[in-house]
Amino acid sequence: MTNPTSTTTAPNSLAGRKEWTALVVLMLPLLLVSMDVSVLYFAIPQISADLAPTGTQQLWIFDIYAFVLAGLLMTMGSLGDRIGRRKLLLTGAVAFGAASVCAAYANSAEMLIAARAVLGIGGATLMPSTMALVRNMFRDAGQRAKAIGIWSGVMTGGIALGSVMSGILVEHFWWGSVFLVNLPAMVLLLVLAPLLLPEFRDPNPGRFDLLSVPLSMAAVLPLVYGIKEIPSEGFEPAYVASIAVGLVFSLLFVRRQRRAASPLISPALFRHRGFGPAVLLNLISAFAMLGSAYFTTQYLQSVLGMSALEAALWALLPSVLIGCAAPVATVLVQRGVQRSTVVAIGFLTSACGYGLLALTGTDSLWTVLAGAGVLACGAVIVGSQLTDLALGAAPVEKAGAASSLLETGQEFGGALGMAVLGSIGTAVYRHDLVGAPAGARETLGGALALAGRSPGLLTAAREAFTDGMHVAASAGIAVLLIAALLATRTLRNPSPDIPA
Repeated sequence: MTNPTSTTTAPNSLAGRKEWTALVVLMLPLLLVSMDVSVLYFAIPQISADLAPTGTQQLWIFDIYAFVLAGLLMTMGSLGDRIGRRKLLLTGAVAFGAASVCAAYANSAEMLIAARAVLGIGGATLMPSTMALVRNMFRDAGQRAKAIGIWSGVMTGGIALGSVMSGILVEHFWWGSVFLVNLPAMVLLLVLAPLLLPEFRDPNPGRFDLLSVPLSMAAVLPLVYGIKEIPSEGFEPAYVASIAVGLVFSLLFVRRQRRAASPLISPALFRHRGFGPAVLLNLISAFAMLGSAYFTTQYLQSVLGMSALEAALWALLPSVLIGCAAPVATVLVQRGVQRSTVVAIGFLTSACGYGLLALTGTDSLWTVLAGAGVLACGAVIVGSQLTDLALGAAPVEKAGAASSLLETGQEFGGALGMAVLGSIGTAVYRHDLVGAPAGARETLGGALALAGRSPGLLTAAREAFTDGMHVAASAGIAVLLIAALLATRTLRNPSPDIPA
């Protein structure tokens, strides 16, 4: 169903060269949004020298992008369904490009924080728009599965690429270059999108529910903030209270969606068998993926003693495997293997990745890289299949809202994975270092700083961190095995695609 001015392909028609070319154009904003999550990793020392941010300001320079992105995903997904997905994509591209310039030439910490916040707003418009437009352009189930597989691979790879790009640019240019790299891609998007991308909007969207916007943000932001801070700061009352506030507003938001005439997220989406389980299982996959990253990044730098850039370059190696995962999963489904089985295989693959992490010692580079690669392959298999299932189950006019809900779940899952598994690893680390200096017991970084004063401390701290990773990996295996079982039960014979 399209509006009179829509340029979408006819229902159930096969996509041609134009649509596949348009998919390449759509990957530009997706790649940049995912890269911006990690693009500051190597720029922060130069930023600190130039702008002299306080400790709190430095944290907000890092975190404000992800917080705003997570808080606005549902709003922007629903807005795109109403005003037009291509229009929202192009508006977001302009905002993203302008904010990139402001961030690059920021002359104060406050200006940089504000620019990163606008980048988060732009990112929130770009992510659901790209996924919803994929649903528009690829009406054939097989073609859509391939397109979503590409989408998932680019999204996962972009996060790894961002940190490496940051290191290379900062090494040769000034820190603002990590933001200016966005501009050529955004200009290309603004030129090509009107020529290649179809426009689509819900012909009967109803009145936009303004009250749902602050309710959704009040639900998401405190939850993400509290969950994100607990791994590094512990269960402080402020963070626990933040999570409690988020849960209260989550209940109010759900209540509003059930009662509003035109809700931001239609409860009708969950009436389609497979949509709700897809959102939940996708969250669990993000839990596993980001939870492992908490350990592998520290392992490369603090246990093996690599520089930040060296660690980022090594971390790119597992991404080579990711490109094969989604296409293989798509082929299996198209050859008649039940999607529930393929998703379960994805979870079991990720569990094997955690199994490798559980076998590492303090000098196990290749084991860690293999574990990270296998885990990421499983996550891409799961993500591509669940995204395809969720978008196929959602009416095409609600694809923006459906995709934004999936992505919001990913944000929650990632934050929860780092919080839960990070807390488990930290507890084991502190238990193993009983009697060590106070600073060394807090973090491995603290132990590295004190290693010169206490013989044997560095070896003990690295072993304690590795022990913590082993226990956290075992917990990750348990979660993924449960997820595999849930997939076989909840995704069996899901509803067929809703006609476009």
